[in-house]
Amino acid sequence: MVLALTVCGIVVALVVVGLFVFGLRRRLIQRSGGTFDASLRWDAPAEGDTNGKGWAYGVARYNGDRVEWYRVFSYSPRPRRTLERSAIEVAGRRVPEGEEELALLSEHVILACLHRGTRLELAMSEDALTGFLAWLEAAPPGQRVNVA
Repeated sequence: MVLALTVCGIVVALVVVGLFVFGLRRRLIQRSGGTFDASLRWDAPAEGDTNGKGWAYGVARYNGDRVEWYRVFSYSPRPRRTLERSAIEVAGRRVPEGEEELALLSEHVILACLHRGTRLELAMSEDALTGFLAWLEAAPPGQRVNVA
């Protein structure tokens, strides 16, 4: 009986510590500001495929001429993906359809992009989308930016 209670106590303590570390990591990512919630689908399928597979929920952060994307459910202090402003080409935007509506947060808009030849999709709120497009268009003089 004592062993079972000890094991249960250790499991509960590990879960609490794990949740605390998730919260602390997110707080450290957001500390410098310029963050927004964004789901990402890397190597996105062709247009018209709305099966909802491949989406990962995350937090994106502006860092100079890059957007760093962090998975929410990860302990890594490093971004999972880094998108360079000069390499992003916006292909279009759309609203989630079909199973995507279940895979993404409500009120999110999907932005289809190309980054160094890789098709990707970012899902974010309308406000975050406005800021993201403004950030893309605010590239320093001489940089090529393709916004549809």
